[in-house]
Amino acid sequence: MQLATDAAGVSWTGREQVTFTNTSSAPLPEIYLRLWGNAWDGCTSSPVKVTHFSGGTPGTPTVACTALRVTLAKPVAPGKQSSVAFELTVTAPSRAEKFGRSGAYNYFGNALPVLAHRDAAGWHLEPDVGIGESYYAAAADFAVRLNHPASLQVPATGTQSGGLITAKQVRDFAWAAGPFEHSEVTSPGGVKVRTWWTSVVTAGAVAAARTDAVAAVDDFGRRFGTYPYGELDLVLNDKWGAFSGMEYPGFVLLVAPPYGESAAVHEVAHQWWYGIVGNNEYADPWLDESFAVYSTDRFAGDTKPGCWPGDLGTSFTNSMAFWKTHPNSYGTYVYTYGACMLHDLERLLGSTAMSAMLRTYVHDHWYGISTPAAFKRAAQSATAVDLTTFWATHTR
Repeated sequence: MQLATDAAGVSWTGREQVTFTNTSSAPLPEIYLRLWGNAWDGCTSSPVKVTHFSGGTPGTPTVACTALRVTLAKPVAPGKQSSVAFELTVTAPSRAEKFGRSGAYNYFGNALPVLAHRDAAGWHLEPDVGIGESYYAAAADFAVRLNHPASLQVPATGTQSGGLITAKQVRDFAWAAGPFEHSEVTSPGGVKVRTWWTSVVTAGAVAAARTDAVAAVDDFGRRFGTYPYGELDLVLNDKWGAFSGMEYPGFVLLVAPPYGESAAVHEVAHQWWYGIVGNNEYADPWLDESFAVYSTDRFAGDTKPGCWPGDLGTSFTNSMAFWKTHPNSYGTYVYTYGACMLHDLERLLGSTAMSAMLRTYVHDHWYGISTPAAFKRAAQSATAVDLTTFWATHTR
């Protein structure tokens, strides 16, 4: 991808090419692109626009203009590779959100068109329901040039060399643009942590987020497997419209303190739970959120004794379709009760077995996709105790 912007950094234009391999056993006649940046605006304004395709013919966008079918110029045979390319314009909407702008600062989270995920169930074109995340993406390699005036600071996913940003095996690419102040430190474990902040963020808030992130990236690297992205960028704002933190591979958006549970630690945990170990966030939001909360608890040395409340009446394992109609319960169930289940599982397995199981589980799904069934198999392999009753009482 190559994009360029003006002095403001609000709107970026250029061209993107997506290369893919048909890993199925039948010819592939089409692909779908997800234009997640249109989720809030739908087809009314479409802040993400794609035109002038080569390699395929686009249809009419669906799912609030977030899903675009592209009929390929020629079906791709099994095992073969092909590409489509298109011109692209992304314009940050006027709102303090992950894809938006606030004053002189612009944020491009979920703004870049990405390949939709296709598995045995077919193409996944689920909607963004307005809370949490609905994303489902394979890990991919990105090569990006962001051309901009020298007056703009542009933190981004990946590492930069000679104007080219490369990001290996990431599920998305995010960036920001504005007159950010910034600092850089290297963790004891060798991870470069770059912190970027707006003019109203205090020095204390910057130091707190940086300290938490440096400690967390090394801690989780020891627990789950070494952080693979080389660099971690923290982007701090004084406020967001609907969240305290948002994760992207190697790049997180954070609200400046005060906040309760460390948003920095939670978002760093997502580098493993969503980033390295992928999942269908629409069907199984607990597979990343519950694990991120549990990991944050363990980082703090908190085993949450007695936090499981018993019969919940409904399950924290519900999909985003359910939480869309029960938004007030989403956080408590998916974040809190899901993490409580993992703490109870640790008490049943023992801390040593739980730690070994999670490290093996991450290794087995490194840059891949996990499912609830896969996690249950991993847990069962760590104990001679039949976990059927545990799952029945904790995931109903």
